Amino acid sequence: MTLDRRHFIAGVAGTAALAGCATTTSNSVGGLQPAPLPAFLGRPSQTLLPKGKAPRVVVCGGGWGGLTTAANLRKLAPQAEVVLIDRNPSFFSSPLSNMWLVDMVDGELLTQDYLRVSQHLGWQFVQAEVEGIDRAQRRVTTSQGTLDYDWLVLAPGIRYQYEAWFGDDRRAADATRQRFPSAYASNSEFLTIKRALHGFKGGELVMNLPPPPQRCPPSPYERACLIAWYFKTHKIKGHITILDHKPGIAPIGGGYKAAFDELYKDFITYVPNAHVQEVDPFNQRIRTAAGDQRFDHAILMAPHKAGDLAWLAGTVSATSDGWADVDVLTMQVKGDERAFVIGDAIQAVSPLPFRYYPKSAHIANRLGRIVAYQISEKLAGRAPEKRLPDNLCYMVVNGTPGQALNVQFDYDFDAEGRVRQVQRDYNERTAHLFQEDFRWADFMFAEMFGGAAPPVLPQAAYRV
Repeated sequence: MTLDRRHFIAGVAGTAALAGCATTTSNSVGGLQPAPLPAFLGRPSQTLLPKGKAPRVVVCGGGWGGLTTAANLRKLAPQAEVVLIDRNPSFFSSPLSNMWLVDMVDGELLTQDYLRVSQHLGWQFVQAEVEGIDRAQRRVTTSQGTLDYDWLVLAPGIRYQYEAWFGDDRRAADATRQRFPSAYASNSEFLTIKRALHGFKGGELVMNLPPPPQRCPPSPYERACLIAWYFKTHKIKGHITILDHKPGIAPIGGGYKAAFDELYKDFITYVPNAHVQEVDPFNQRIRTAAGDQRFDHAILMAPHKAGDLAWLAGTVSATSDGWADVDVLTMQVKGDERAFVIGDAIQAVSPLPFRYYPKSAHIANRLGRIVAYQISEKLAGRAPEKRLPDNLCYMVVNGTPGQALNVQFDYDFDAEGRVRQVQRDYNERTAHLFQEDFRWADFMFAEMFGGAAPPVLPQAAYRV
C-alpha cells in the first residue's frame, strides 16, 4: 500500500515539507561544496502544506487551550481544515503534575501523543517551531516551512520575564532557568525539578511566587504542600520557605493556612509581602522586601507575561502591560477579525478589582471552546452570541490520606456591562475533593483527546 504523500508529510513526519528538489546552497567555506538538502529537511522558505479549498484554521500552541480549540472545531465546523502546530511531539499536563513530582501519579496519565490524538479527532499535526506570523498576509512561518490560513488561533501560554530580575544579563537568567526552574512554561523543566527533588538530601528549599497575574495562582501552594508531604513521608530533613509577593495566601487562603499549620508546621514557613529585589543563582541567595534568604535548592518564579508567540505575532500592544490585546468577549486580536488569542496570554478582561481571568488550564479550555464557537458561527454566516467562561481548580494538600481543596469562579455581566467575577473558596480539605480532582481530569481529557486517552482513575493512578 502506498501512503498518500500529503498525509505522510503532515501527519506522520510532522516536521517535513512538501517540496520538490532541494537547491544547492551558496554556503561554501574553504572550498567545501555543501550537498543538496534532503527533501524532508524543512526550510522556512518553502510551503509546508499547500492550501486547498476548505477554510483553514491554524492553531499555534498545543496546550489545554489549543487542544480544546482543535477538538471543538472538528465538531462545530467539520467543513474546516484544522492544523495544530507545536514544537513538542507530545502533550504534558500541568494540572496533576505536582502529584507526579512526588510519585503520587504515573507520568503516562499526563502525557498524550499529538499525532495519535490528531488522527483520532481528524485535525492535522505539525511538529515545528513557529518563527514568524504575518497577520497581514495570513501566513505562519515555521522551522519546517510556511502555512497560509483563513483563521488563526494563538495559544501562547506564558513566558518568564527574567528581564525584571536581570535586565539584559542573559548569563544569570540562563543559570536560573537551568538550575532552579519553576516548571510553569516548559515541559522539560518538570523533569529537572523531579530529579532535583529526588536527589535532595535535606536543607532549605526556597520557592518564590511571582506578582499577580500569574499562571495558576493556587498551584505553588499545592506544590509546597506536596513537597512537604514527600519530605515528611520519606523522612527527609528538608524545609520549605514560601516567599509570596502577595500580602496573604490567595486563593483558598483559609484551607492552605490550615494545611501549613496542621500538616506541615515543621516543614513550611510562609512569608508574605516578599517582593523580590535581587536573585543570585550563583551564590544561591534571594533578597526580598521581607528579608534575605539563602537556599540549598530553589524553585524560582520570575514574573509572568504573555508567551513568545503573542509577541511574535504583534498582539502585545504598548498599553496591554505585556499581555495580548484582545476583545475581552470574542478573544479576537484588536483590529484583526481573523486572529484570536486564548488562555494565559490575554490581557485584563474587566476594570473591576479581579481584572484578569485566572490563568489556568480550565480557563484555557473554556476560551478554546468560545473561540471554536466564534469561528464556526462565522463560517456558517451567523452572528455569534456572547459567551463567558467559568473556572474550577482542585488543589491536593495531603497524600495520606488523599485530600484536596477547591476554588470556583463564575462570570457574568454587571449592570454596566462589565465582566463580573464571583469566587467561592472551599477551604475544608476532604477525600471527596481529592476524588473529584481525578473526575475533573477525566472529563477534560475526554474532550481534548477523545477516545485516544484512557480514563484517569484514582484507584489506578494513586499510588499511596
